[in-house]
Amino acid sequence: MNTPGDTTQRPDGHTDDPRKPGLGRRSLAVFAGILILNYILAALFYAAAAKPRVTIPYRPTFIAQVQAGNVKTITATDTVLQGTFKHAIRYRPSGAKAVRTTEFATQIPDFANNGSLDRLLAENGVVVTAKSPAGTPWWQTLLVGIGPTLLFFGLWVFLMRRSGGQAGGMFSFGQSKARKYEPTTEKVTFADVAGIDEAKDELTEVVDFLRNPDKYRKLGAHIPRGVLLTGNPGTGKTLLAKAVAGEAGVPFFSMSASEFVEMIVGVGASRVRDLFKQAKEAAPSIIFIDEIDAIGRSRSSGMFSGGNDEREQTLNQILTEMDGFDATTGVIVLAATNRPDVLDSALLRPGRFDRRVPVQAPDKDGRKQILVVHTRSLPLAPDVDLDALAATSAGMVGADLANLANEAALLAARRTREQVTMGDFTDALEKIELGTARKLLITEADKRRTAYHEAGHALVGMLTPGADPVRKISIIPRTMSLGVTISAPGSDRFNYDKQSLLAHVKVATGGRAAEEVVYGDETTGAESDIRQATQLARNIVGRFGMSDAIGFLSVLPQDGDGSALMPGVSEVSERTKQRIDDEMRRIVGEAHDEAVQLLADNRKQLDSLAEALFQAETLEGPEAYAAAGLQTTPAEPALVG
Repeated sequence: MNTPGDTTQRPDGHTDDPRKPGLGRRSLAVFAGILILNYILAALFYAAAAKPRVTIPYRPTFIAQVQAGNVKTITATDTVLQGTFKHAIRYRPSGAKAVRTTEFATQIPDFANNGSLDRLLAENGVVVTAKSPAGTPWWQTLLVGIGPTLLFFGLWVFLMRRSGGQAGGMFSFGQSKARKYEPTTEKVTFADVAGIDEAKDELTEVVDFLRNPDKYRKLGAHIPRGVLLTGNPGTGKTLLAKAVAGEAGVPFFSMSASEFVEMIVGVGASRVRDLFKQAKEAAPSIIFIDEIDAIGRSRSSGMFSGGNDEREQTLNQILTEMDGFDATTGVIVLAATNRPDVLDSALLRPGRFDRRVPVQAPDKDGRKQILVVHTRSLPLAPDVDLDALAATSAGMVGADLANLANEAALLAARRTREQVTMGDFTDALEKIELGTARKLLITEADKRRTAYHEAGHALVGMLTPGADPVRKISIIPRTMSLGVTISAPGSDRFNYDKQSLLAHVKVATGGRAAEEVVYGDETTGAESDIRQATQLARNIVGRFGMSDAIGFLSVLPQDGDGSALMPGVSEVSERTKQRIDDEMRRIVGEAHDEAVQLLADNRKQLDSLAEALFQAETLEGPEAYAAAGLQTTPAEPALVG
């Protein structure tokens, strides 16, 4: 039980004391509100109690009342007259109802100011009082004079605070917007990073140097000043940089490269100086610049010109700051990009970004480790097999697998389950890869035709050497497609031979080939297949050097090549372009003809597979092979599901 002098303990650990200043401020606010309300009520009461003063015309009403001797007194202020009648009159202002009053006001015209009014008032015994015109109050002069200036200044301060952030105020254009993560509050360690062991091993030296710098200095060695993390989006570059800071236990300054650049020239360079100044003051520390290609593009590619000069100044300042590092400062710069091919060579030279760490997509074992990390907080059912999930999620990176775990948990919650089951994971994987199922009312004829189309893809893949095994076939409409056939290798593949690439082209033509064999005509359902086959054939000819007509040459522009960005610039002749087109047409044409012949020779198996798919709508890999009368390759793992 609390005594009057006790304080009350709140759940968050703070105390509520009635003697605190906060209560006094609330009382003051209530008192001020009462005063304002009292003033408003008094003003309203006074206005209601005051006699109404009616504005009457100078002639004929005012003059007539004077001549009739009904005007008792008047008070003159410049040309305005206010007075009283001896006897109340009834007057109807225009557009209003008639009122009865003894108080009036009127305005003297300029032409009537000739002395005749004074004689008329004297003859009728009117008491006249004169007042000098009141001057403008000082507060009105002050408000009108400097009020707009103060309003404009206040608006400017507000906008500057919004643009500069709370910490910098209105003069923070040149201040860094880097976010500082203290290891005690948001600590991420290498235990939170899985599947990219090679990249972690590369950064172990960085962590060890920040922990034990004397170990390296006594041998005359110095740690790399900059480490560039390269890899596809979602592979874990940013997470890996935070883990380095967490393992080393040092402040971590994070900023995106695009945040350096502003409309005002010179702001980016100023922010770079401020960022490095903060890092040096907090040394040992880590600076992390994400998506550095936004400002670090090569200056020889024509990307900097005219209005882009601000980016070049920012890049020059980064180069200067990194080159001016003292080996004993203890500041390490980490940067991440998925476009290392477009970076300026000055950034990549020794002394700046000395070390490049590729962050690759994980293999099967790496995907399993990532799934273990992202599912450790989920209540998993006994039937969940992370090995099988890792085998069927080839090509997924860390962000994809985190999304997979989250989608599976959402599905389990939607189905009111206590645990996340294997079915939730497979449904989530299907949703991510194929899209959400659409509720379309399609005719039986269209459904059967779609079944033949997908059965054509699947059967060509089953019967063609070098093609990936079929994992799933579905004719449930998803996103923009009416059906899909999923084929995936049993293990991660990093190199493809020519036979495998040609087999992929042949499988892509299998859907259209099945329609021609069964129906004798064509539909628009093969649009994405045509796009896929065309791109693959173009790479076979122009990038991989697998065409005898072109030879061992690369005749297609690479990603990030400046010539691909400039209209009218080409590295190959028109004759070579024509040969590329001819070879592409030959490769796709031969693959299509072979697919048609293969399906025609195996028409019975095609009909059996299409009928099973029409009835079930979705067939897993073993079910599809059984419907076609074929056996799954023994070396291939069983399909998850």
